[in-house]
Amino acid sequence: MSIKANLAKNHDAVTGTPGLRRNLKNRHIQMIALGGAIGTGLFYGAAGSAQLAGPAVLLTYAIGGLAIFLIMRALGEMSWHTPVSGAFSYYATENWGRFPGFFSGWNYWFNYIFVSMAELSVVGIYVNYWFPGIHPGITAAVFLVVITAINLIDVKAYGEFEFWFAIIKVVAIIAMIVLGGLLIAGVGGGGAHGISNLWSNGGFMPTGIWGMLSALVVVMFAFGGVELIGITAGEADDPRRTIPKAINQVVYRILIFYIGALFVIFSLVPWNQLDDKHSPFVLIFDKLSIPAAATILNIVVLTAAVSAYNSGLYSNGRMLYSLALRGDAPRALGRLNRSGAPYVGVLVSSAVTALAVVLVFAMPDKVFSTLVPVALMAGIFNWAMILITQIKFRRRIGPQGVAELGFRMPFFPVANYLVLAFLAFVVYVMTTQESSRLTPLYGLAWIAVVVIGYVVRNAARNRQAGDPDTDSHAAELHSAGIEPGRH
Repeated sequence: MSIKANLAKNHDAVTGTPGLRRNLKNRHIQMIALGGAIGTGLFYGAAGSAQLAGPAVLLTYAIGGLAIFLIMRALGEMSWHTPVSGAFSYYATENWGRFPGFFSGWNYWFNYIFVSMAELSVVGIYVNYWFPGIHPGITAAVFLVVITAINLIDVKAYGEFEFWFAIIKVVAIIAMIVLGGLLIAGVGGGGAHGISNLWSNGGFMPTGIWGMLSALVVVMFAFGGVELIGITAGEADDPRRTIPKAINQVVYRILIFYIGALFVIFSLVPWNQLDDKHSPFVLIFDKLSIPAAATILNIVVLTAAVSAYNSGLYSNGRMLYSLALRGDAPRALGRLNRSGAPYVGVLVSSAVTALAVVLVFAMPDKVFSTLVPVALMAGIFNWAMILITQIKFRRRIGPQGVAELGFRMPFFPVANYLVLAFLAFVVYVMTTQESSRLTPLYGLAWIAVVVIGYVVRNAARNRQAGDPDTDSHAAELHSAGIEPGRH
């Protein structure tokens, strides 16, 4: 389907721009954001953060959660004002300039390519629990094909799929919190466990303040994914109602799930008995004497990985679609299929993600740990871009525009600068840890790659300035309110 056909068939009544079909309900958006943020970072990453900080990691999650909440409010303000797909890149272009928009869009895509690869790389490990003879690479390839097919269907099908996958994760966490709380209180026999484990093994902060802060790398990676709400704005049926509601509710729910779950874990299991070879949830389920606890947990963790990969592929397809409409990516990536899905963007993202399958065959035990720091660095770039863009957004709309906003960033602009300083500190923490010491350098290399891409794109655009097809493409976008060359 051509872009011209897309404009006619999928015109966005909210913004007056061509868009995807607004078939995502509030419940879909809530669970998409939860599904993207509640993944392996909680189910397995909690053990790694516990080794660094002990029970004090509860404070680390609270600090990280507050920063994420403020980032989401900054994004939510812009999403309420202009609810479009590919939010980060679009807002950066409109409020900051061509290169920031170009960088923001491609960096988000890069971020979720690595997140998707990381999640896809571990699904084979979970399947091996039942079928140890199947190579993890084969399992990864199967899930790659299945999830890609789901993302080529109408977005409502994707929303339903993600809704129920996220429900599985949420129910598992709530069950663990409730049943674990009963054990702590001594309900059901066996005596009360209490919460003395929170301070009886070297104290609440056994590794000191620096140990607590060192866990920020693991914690912030775990929180990555809530910004998916911004991507869903272009397909929400009532974005100015559902986006603010989703942002306000999702953040505190995540804090409850993370802090509540970890509070139960640290109360029932001494922090120094946790290791990164076993999920803390397995230990808790074993303590609960639940039949087939390991099998249940394995299903939940597999669901978490597949769900996170599903969300990553969804967001990547939409970001490429948005980039293509503004001339920052090949125009073919702006094509939609009959179901209204950006099928070219989805297929290209899936093909790049398939590199994870190759890596699983080559180095199955190291793929996840290798990809995670790179994904986090790109995520920090995304969050910083959101905060800076929102500052420029306020300047552009002026006092009158701010007064008309129905959803605002609190404590502006002080909160923006404080969170930016916090993100800079997280990057510093990365340089102090062996597993992520070189990651900031990888980030600088990625910036150089994007700059080169931007120069090449501009050169190509200049060469095509007199191309009738290019002029026709620009005219189509202009008629829809999108100006590829505005900045």
